[in-house]
Amino acid sequence: MTWSFTDEPDHIRLLRDAVCEFVARYMPDQSVREWDRAHHFPPDLWQKVAELGICGLTVEESYGGQGRDLVAAIEELRQAGSFAAGPFIHAAFYGGVNISENGSPEQKEELQPSIARGELLFAYGGPEPAIGGDRASGKTKARLRDDGGPAVSNGAKRWCTGADFADYIICLVNSDADGKRYRNLSFVLVPPGADGVTMTPIEHSHLRYTASSDVTFGDVNGPASAILGGSELWNRGWDVLAGEALEVEKLEISACTLGFARACVEEAWRYAEEREQFGVAIGQHQAVRHALVDVKTKLSACRHMLHHAAWFANERRPCSVESSMPSCSLPRMAWRSRSLVNGCLAPTGCPMHSTWSATCATCSACPSLAGLPTCNATISPTA
Repeated sequence: MTWSFTDEPDHIRLLRDAVCEFVARYMPDQSVREWDRAHHFPPDLWQKVAELGICGLTVEESYGGQGRDLVAAIEELRQAGSFAAGPFIHAAFYGGVNISENGSPEQKEELQPSIARGELLFAYGGPEPAIGGDRASGKTKARLRDDGGPAVSNGAKRWCTGADFADYIICLVNSDADGKRYRNLSFVLVPPGADGVTMTPIEHSHLRYTASSDVTFGDVNGPASAILGGSELWNRGWDVLAGEALEVEKLEISACTLGFARACVEEAWRYAEEREQFGVAIGQHQAVRHALVDVKTKLSACRHMLHHAAWFANERRPCSVESSMPSCSLPRMAWRSRSLVNGCLAPTGCPMHSTWSATCATCSACPSLAGLPTCNATISPTA
């Protein structure tokens, strides 16, 4: 095997610079704290993200896309929490990747230009009240009507994040009650405002840019064009679910986690160089310095792992193993990074001053960290 190491291409470097400048200009710490308390991203912020022109990074250039990038934009947006990165994923990944990889020619023609402009947002309807990872056992039913359109009935989806603002829910359905397992699934594009769709917000602490939702379906009728991939992919939803879009989704989650971990490490490192105790910056104390260096080293290893997997995906090579590696390693890395900010510097009297909420208060926004305890620390102004 031949290995080669090169700098990031110029267009990716320019992309990072543009997004970094955007975050610094439009997502200051105080605003992030306000959005965190509101538990929702501001619509005017999303409009500015769309105007930045990055939503087409997963859209074919013939439909208005800007070339392909799976990591850089998310990593940079994530430096200020999930309030821009979250809706960006709903557009560029839930929408752009799925329509680009699995959409019918008509769906690509109709939807991709709007996705590239940031005008369409999508949500996933996969898990159900009694079903999590075992998606092939979903109970939400659908059938084809005589006119070829799908009818979704008698089903419910849980943790359907973004359903409250999305234009479409990509709903996984059992499309053949008597069919063979894995050959009885389809995806249907359901507008949340369609007749028969009801939503109930689910309050939780792990996705700060929005609440999640329970969504129920009762006799929801759609046109034939609502079948993801067209009628040719009816009962072939497992191929869609386990295809390239899944590998890209793992990379997207990993990039989100990497961005969070990087923000924590950089904030801790910066503060360790600013705050003094016993006559020197606390970063000069060996115990603190060792912790900082250790976590930064592991972060660098995770970054290389992620970029290696992203290269495979960009080259359209099989990368199930490569994309799984960072998705397993980065959540642990993010937890260590947050612990560094949250605990390692505490004995020195570190309050993490004004930038606390820019990272720590939104640290659980990444889906990879779901289930981890959130920080409820009270910061003393005299610490």
